Formats: sequence, C-alpha cells, structure tokens
Amino acid sequence: MKYFILVPDGAGDDNVAALDGKTPLEVAKLENIDALAHKGLVGMVKTIPPGVAPGSDAANLSVMGYDPAVYLTGRSPLEAASIGIDMSDTDVAFRTNIITITGEGDYEDMIITDHSSGDITTAEADELIKAVNEAFADENIRFYTGVSYRHCMIVHNGSTEYDLTPPHDVLTQRVGDHLPKGEGSEFITDMMKKSYEILKDHPVNKARVAKGLNPANTLWIWGQGRKPKLSSFYDKYGISGTAISAVDLIKGIAICAGLNSVDVEGATGTLHTNFDGKAKAAIREFGDGKDFVYMHLEGPDECSHQGDMKGKIACLESIDEKVLKPVVEYLREEEEDFRVLVVPDHRTPLAIRTHSATPVPFVVYDSTEEKPYDEEKRFCEKSGEKGMYFDSGYELADFFFEKK
Repeated sequence: MKYFILVPDGAGDDNVAALDGKTPLEVAKLENIDALAHKGLVGMVKTIPPGVAPGSDAANLSVMGYDPAVYLTGRSPLEAASIGIDMSDTDVAFRTNIITITGEGDYEDMIITDHSSGDITTAEADELIKAVNEAFADENIRFYTGVSYRHCMIVHNGSTEYDLTPPHDVLTQRVGDHLPKGEGSEFITDMMKKSYEILKDHPVNKARVAKGLNPANTLWIWGQGRKPKLSSFYDKYGISGTAISAVDLIKGIAICAGLNSVDVEGATGTLHTNFDGKAKAAIREFGDGKDFVYMHLEGPDECSHQGDMKGKIACLESIDEKVLKPVVEYLREEEEDFRVLVVPDHRTPLAIRTHSATPVPFVVYDSTEEKPYDEEKRFCEKSGEKGMYFDSGYELADFFFEKK
C-alpha cells in the first residue's frame, strides 16, 4: 500500500461575501480531488488542540500523527533542524522574519505592512542576514539564513519565557502594540529596532524599492522554542516516507521524525511554486520504494495572508491539476494499491488574513475500497460538515494509516 498526504496549507476558509457566500474550496475547480471524494470519505477534522495557537507547526504535527500538546516545543526549533543547525539542550531558537514596515517617525508608530517582504528571494535575504550578523552576532547569538523571509536566531543558554507575536497575525497594525513582552525581552526589542536602521538603506532594499517591491526593512522575532524530540515515524506506523515542501518548518518536522526531505528546484512556498517539479518528486520517491509521501504546498496560505482571493483559488486549482492528478495517475498506472488524504493543516480565512483553529475539511480515498459514487461529496467545508468528524489530526492520521 502506498500513502499520499496532500496538504494545501491554509486552504480552509469561511464564507466569502465576494463569492456569494461560498468558500474558495467551493468555488475552485477541483475535478481531481472531487473525483476521489465522490468515491471516498469526506469529513471535518480539528487539527489544533484546545489552548494551542493555530500555527502551521501545531497543525502539521497533528496531520502527520503527532499530538502538538505533547510534541510541540516551538516553531523555530523545527525550522532550525531543517537548516541543519545542531542545537544543544540549552539553546533556544527564534523564528526571524524580515518584514516590511511603513510610516514616518518612531519605530513604534510604524505599521506592519507585509510579513514576507513581497516574498523576497533567498539570495537577497541572505545578504540582509549577513548584515544582521555583522551587527548582532556574538558568542551567544547567531542568525542563520533560511528560505525567503523565514530565518532563524539561536541564543545559547536562552529563555523561552517571552510573549512574542507572529507578524502575519497583526498585519496593518502598529508596531509598538506588538513588540516583545516578558522579563528580559528587551534585548529582542532592541535588535528589532536597530535592525531597521541597518536594513532600511541596505543596497538590497534600495534595489527592491527601485523595482517597486516591498523592502525587507526590519527583523521580526518570534516562535521561540527548544530542541524538539519527536518519536520515529517508522516506529509509529511501520512505513518509510518522504516530505516535500518549500518550507523549513515542514522539512524540520520530517527530519526530526526520521523521514526523508526532498528539495525541489523552483519550490517557493507561494502561488508561483514549481507544482510540476513537486509532483515529479513525489512520483520519483514512490518509484524509489518509499511507502509514503507528505506533500505540503504553502501557496493558499500565503495568498490568504495577502488577502488575495483570486490567487488562492488559482493556487488550489493548480494543486488539483498539476500535483494531485499526475501522482494519482502514476499510482494507478503502476497498479499500486494506494490511499490518499487531502487535508489543509488549518484554515486561513481571507477575511482575517491569519490562521484559525476552526476544523477543516478532508478527503480520504482508498483504491482498494471505493465507496458508492456520490456526486454530493466534495472537498469543501459544507460537504465535510455532512461527513465524518475527527477531534484531532493525529486521530485522523491513525485512521488513514490503518493503525489499530
């Protein structure tokens, strides 16, 4: 049996007035996913446990079979594992975005405009992180380049007892209302403020502004945590697997769980990612003997953060046509028995432009146990609400992998 989990990040949504009260999943043409739904199972799943912030860290751990309440030690340590940072037990990792703030006057009075700095390229970001290291790195602090706007700071013998806010949660809001809080957090605020003076006139940002692009003009530090300790995925489910994603967080979860992680050229984590390359990578992994592929696509989430309704719908349609379709066709042609799970990690409603803990729809299809054809079953919220319900993502994972 081959297992394929397809995660369109943030695909779940609420009813959108501009779509006549429908959601993007209802409006998008998802012929291939819906074809599986017609002969499979549909339902809803709560991927975020009570009391846990609805981040992609908790949500993807949950979908992959791990209880976030047990295994989540912070977002950034998982990303650090992907980057290849060898953390000690006393190190603390922090997610470090380079973001766009706008306005005049004091730093505190500026506005958080873009959490991704216009999806800055990794090459550009690397130059900015080098400048940041020159200013702030010492025997206890160092910054590491990740992908696009997502980077990492390691503090030796650090603390996690700070109140830090994800920038995508506070878009269009005043910087000063969301600066770090908690005893000893002043050093983080100080670096963020000083980084603005270092980055705003950096040649990379001057060139971006000249092109009409958003500058990456300040650090925004959050997502702190210590070294994660995930149990082995193989020990849990008895199968070998691979994760395919452009996002360090997903790669880090895979590495910590003992899964393979594949990089795909041109994979950006946006609407303009290399969909074809990701599908080919999944097919190659199955062909090389892997039992399981976890395919994560960040694009729908990024479109929601940007308030881009049309982009979100287009991204969902590309995932359906360019990723799911060729992978399923390959498995059928190879006469493999296979199971497919299509599930967003969480909702990212366009109306709020950030994550929600509300349950998300899912589709489970088993090629060996097709259900009677039902045209009413689709991959969307309204259809899911009429089907099965799982109170946690890891319970859905156990069901999908047939764990008794």
